Amino acid sequence: MKTNRFLLLVSSLFIIGCAHKSGHNKQGFSQEERGVISQQSTMQKSGTKVTDDNQGRVKMDGSEIFSKYNTAVFMVFTSDGYNMYQGSGFFIDNSGLAVSNYHVFQNTSIGEEGIKLTGSNDIYKVSEILQRSEKEDFILFRVNITNTNYIPIARCKPNVGEKVFAIGSPRGLENTFSSGEISQWRDRNLMQISALIDHGSSGGALINEYGEAIGITSGSFYDGSQANLNYAWSIDVIKPYINFK
Repeated sequence: MKTNRFLLLVSSLFIIGCAHKSGHNKQGFSQEERGVISQQSTMQKSGTKVTDDNQGRVKMDGSEIFSKYNTAVFMVFTSDGYNMYQGSGFFIDNSGLAVSNYHVFQNTSIGEEGIKLTGSNDIYKVSEILQRSEKEDFILFRVNITNTNYIPIARCKPNVGEKVFAIGSPRGLENTFSSGEISQWRDRNLMQISALIDHGSSGGALINEYGEAIGITSGSFYDGSQANLNYAWSIDVIKPYINFK
């Protein structure tokens, strides 16, 4: 994965993405080469609406968070035709609307990927790419499934020190749960977190104490030490492309 887009943010650190890859580094993301089913218009135009259905804002502990949202997070398997890659993703509505990291899908064959839901051996496909950004490392897409469990989107950004929970599949260990805090904001939409993540966690859900998605787990700041320095992109990066109310 290319890392040069982060060097302006943390020039003293190397940044390692967390898609679990068994092959070479991926370059590019050509729609023409891979025949991506792409919709470049925003979701406002398509009429899709995502609502915050957790208005009571009752705090939950970690076991409640995991029990409620474990099945909203899934594993992503992709291939460039030679190598297999594994990452994570999660649903943000009940009709298959989902989000992951751009680098999980980068230079792979859209339509050849597999979406594996928790507790199931069935494999689903991406039916439509709605929006993507290499700069902010997200991809917004639909999976050919309905009646999915999902995580509602948070209205507000969290503050430094707030409790967070991560669900993803590091090293292929399906839906591993970890917790931590917001350590710092490193850019407008890039947060440093202490919740443990690893290769294969890319695209997983970062959730606040109210059971709302606040971020997309993405990678680790690596400087040769064993410090627990991880990062996630704010869920705000996808809000311009959905009807969020």
